[in-house]
Amino acid sequence: MKDMEQIYKKYMPQVYKYLFSLCHDTQLTEELTQETFFQAVKSIESFRGDCKLYVWLCQIAKHLWCRELKQRGRENHTELTEDIPSPKQPPESAAIQKMDTIQLYKLLHALEEPMREVMYLRLNGNFSFKEIGEILGKDENWARVTFYRGKQKIRKESQYEM
Repeated sequence: MKDMEQIYKKYMPQVYKYLFSLCHDTQLTEELTQETFFQAVKSIESFRGDCKLYVWLCQIAKHLWCRELKQRGRENHTELTEDIPSPKQPPESAAIQKMDTIQLYKLLHALEEPMREVMYLRLNGNFSFKEIGEILGKDENWARVTFYRGKQKIRKESQYEM
């Protein structure tokens, strides 16, 4: 049990960050993170060591997220969060920024998998290319190239400069 405590302390922030990049809801992220480690404790004997422990935990987390989406009957894997304008920012500027954000998310949502997931993990989760590669079972270079190609598609479709 002491080993699981060490695993939890080491990997919980990364799993939390991964889940937050998927659901954008702190309360749901906390619940899914706890459930991920609960499921990991229940099935630790099934961990074969074919991948890193972190990747295995992210696979469990992703499975739980997909199950949550099915339970809620959602089709859209992302939720847009409302930006609260700063006191110094004029309302018109905040509205334009919000419209730009919505347009960006529409373009991101139109991308095919796994490009969409790479873009979300990089932009929302602030994961490194190495971490994205590990999560998706690829290498760092693949994640970097996939992100670049996604960025090029979005630029082609809009006026965005990333």
